[in-house]
Amino acid sequence: MPSYNPPLRDMQFLMHEVFKVTDAYQAMPQHADVDADTINAVLEEAGKFAANVTFPLNISGDEEGCHLDKTTHEVTTPKGYKEAYAQFVEGGWPALSCDTKYGGQGLPFVVNSALYEMLNSANQAWTMYPGLSHGAYEALHAHGSPELQAKYLPKLTSGEWTGTMCLTEPHCGTDLGLLRSKAEPQADGSYKITGNKIFISAGEHDFTSNIIHLVLARLPDAPAGSKGISLFVVPKYLVNADGSLGARNGIYCGGLEHKMGIKSNATAQIVMEDAVGELVGQPNKGLQAMFVMMNAARLGVGNQSLGLTEVAFQNALAYAKDRLQMRSLSGTKAKDKPADPIIVHPDVRRMLLTAKAYAEGGRALSTFCALLIDQELNHPDEKVRSDSADLVALLTPIVKAFLTDNGWIATTQSQQVFGGHGFIKEWGMEQYVRDNRINMIYEGTNGVQALDLLGRKVLGNQGASLKKFGKLIAKLVEEEGVNEKMSEFITPVAMLGEQMTKFTTEIGFKGMQNPDEVGAASVDYLRVAGHLVFGYLFARMAQVSLRAIADGNTDPFYVAKLQVARFYFAKLFPETATLMRTARAGGKTLMDSDAALA
Repeated sequence: MPSYNPPLRDMQFLMHEVFKVTDAYQAMPQHADVDADTINAVLEEAGKFAANVTFPLNISGDEEGCHLDKTTHEVTTPKGYKEAYAQFVEGGWPALSCDTKYGGQGLPFVVNSALYEMLNSANQAWTMYPGLSHGAYEALHAHGSPELQAKYLPKLTSGEWTGTMCLTEPHCGTDLGLLRSKAEPQADGSYKITGNKIFISAGEHDFTSNIIHLVLARLPDAPAGSKGISLFVVPKYLVNADGSLGARNGIYCGGLEHKMGIKSNATAQIVMEDAVGELVGQPNKGLQAMFVMMNAARLGVGNQSLGLTEVAFQNALAYAKDRLQMRSLSGTKAKDKPADPIIVHPDVRRMLLTAKAYAEGGRALSTFCALLIDQELNHPDEKVRSDSADLVALLTPIVKAFLTDNGWIATTQSQQVFGGHGFIKEWGMEQYVRDNRINMIYEGTNGVQALDLLGRKVLGNQGASLKKFGKLIAKLVEEEGVNEKMSEFITPVAMLGEQMTKFTTEIGFKGMQNPDEVGAASVDYLRVAGHLVFGYLFARMAQVSLRAIADGNTDPFYVAKLQVARFYFAKLFPETATLMRTARAGGKTLMDSDAALA
């Protein structure tokens, strides 16, 4: 049976030593009174909830799955799931970073991000139920009218109700311009919505008395394509003027998907038959409003793979220390045993360190982005808000794609550490692999994320956002460039930063002549950009660790940090050279392939 220990020490290291979040919060009136003790206390309790309440349900929930009553259209979740959610609500966890105006606790997003990492490690499928709600809350908080906010936000904040987003339809995936769901205006200002949606995570369940669906649909006179999409809030049960529940709305679950993983999350086929909805934001401007939720979801999906990377690593490490097989190539290590533990073998260490590096780099990036979001939303300086927003926009597709690709590498290599036992259900590793696989697909496949990064976020603004990130690297180089002990961490990042400018310019010129060149290079480009970001973050972690050791701190934590950073730069970071070469190879061999693909 697998186990899970919340990585509180590493979270505290990033928050308090690397990013010094409480110093940053001093400049934000909303968070000025948040101190390290408060953050640590919240994280400790969050870790207990994840490890003691949701983690024990992970395997049993996967085995049991969700069940749909096709007569009532109601879904029953696995044993213990509903009760765990009740504990989640009772503990105030849904309200952690929500606006105090609606009953939230108003804590920074950094804390909420750490909570969800631990929940994802413990049980990704369960975590998706409250996770989708937080995205619905964010969309309504940003774009809902005061009336809609008063109607829905308090109960989404408390967790009394949950939320979903209904985008995808059977005939279209990421290309939302093709959607067909229709919204007919009514005399009372509401809309009657008809259509079908698929792949709706947490679309139906038995956790709460109401589910608030955010639905994309078209008005009768809407322009074609993505410019003609509007956003509506469509509750499972209509809400009366006094806040009580009214009649059952015309929206229901018509089926559940049979899936490779996340089996205990109800991935629903949603049917709408004259369902009553209310417009969110302006007509035909629904994508702008929904993007708030979609961007939150993309960051959340990266967090899902981060969580699975961490728990897979922990269990692979424990197994490698215990499993005996063969003798060390350099001589017997466990003389009192018939064989050495497999952790003595170089390739086993390579797999373990790969998972550990991707967990620690991913956690650093997730924490960094969360702090940027806190600054974007709450900093009094307009330039800080603007710069933070630009960096979040640049990093969002990297978080989604790079962390989920790395999560796939890490979970499969952690499974490999187990050998044949990794393929057997009782050890839990095969579930982490199965659950992680969806993260590379939904909320926009990683290929779509790569197009977003290169096409929109880099070439779309002539590299302005990328230059802002480059300034962070330049600042670090200026601080540590003459420090010989930092050279092994600084030099690779500085070199790649310089190469990135030329690399980006080359692809941009090719793309002006033939847009397919951007598509051909984009996936490789995103991975190079991901390593540039990770390299910068590992250098910052090494900087803090070297200073701690120089100050006489003997905690082996800092030595471990340096060892992981050295492994990362020696074994993982160098793939950027191959990626830039394959990206520069262009699109001809891909597009001139009609015979091969006939």
